[in-house]
Amino acid sequence: MPYIRDSFWRGREFTSLEQMQAAALVWCREVAAVRKSRALDGQEPGFVFSAVEQRALLPLPQNAFQLAVWSVGKVATDCHVKVGKALYSVPWRLMGQQVHARTCGDVVQIVHSGDVVATHVTHHRGRATDYEHYPPEKIAFTMRNPTWCRRVAAEIGPACTQVVAEFMAINAIHRLRSAQGVLALRKTVGDERLEAACARALAVGDPSYRTIKGILAAGTERDGTTAPAVQHAAAHLRGPQAFDTDSTGETA
Repeated sequence: MPYIRDSFWRGREFTSLEQMQAAALVWCREVAAVRKSRALDGQEPGFVFSAVEQRALLPLPQNAFQLAVWSVGKVATDCHVKVGKALYSVPWRLMGQQVHARTCGDVVQIVHSGDVVATHVTHHRGRATDYEHYPPEKIAFTMRNPTWCRRVAAEIGPACTQVVAEFMAINAIHRLRSAQGVLALRKTVGDERLEAACARALAVGDPSYRTIKGILAAGTERDGTTAPAVQHAAAHLRGPQAFDTDSTGETA
């Protein structure tokens, strides 16, 4: 800096920024680059640059340099940390721990112990969630959306498809857990029994998760006369004919 001050600035006056820039380029090429530099063992800076340094240069970045803004936050129990006015998901193992957030341009990086653990597009408000950050059981629930339920029900059979369709007809989000519960029975009883239980529940007019589970527990998915062991749904599981019998047990 002292050399630039004394050699370039001293005694000069510039009337515009453009004039100063043009004069600086001339000075760099014709004065500074050809002087004998003690720091370079008497070599000319221009010669050293062209012989050694020039080929090591990298191209300028396409995007202009942007300053980063850092903040600190604590990961909540919903696996999100607040950065500005927005919430960003973080791997569930970091719940309750303090993390740093680096906001630069349109990217937010969440850093823990020096490692980047999450990257999101910058949001001014709202919530940015990567479902991979949730615990395994939470991921399973989140990914089993109405579309998934309809597809799996179609694999089981038409009765199961109709049951799930009724769940999804009104307030699908609020009845999603019931649909998931019915489809989860597939693992324990198989497609054939679950399909039969859905058909039985539809026949008695109560295609609910509780009724379908009760039918399977009682083993009455193919028997319309045997009362199941589950008392809270007994009337529904016996069927409408149970209401039309006299005291002798015969149909009126």
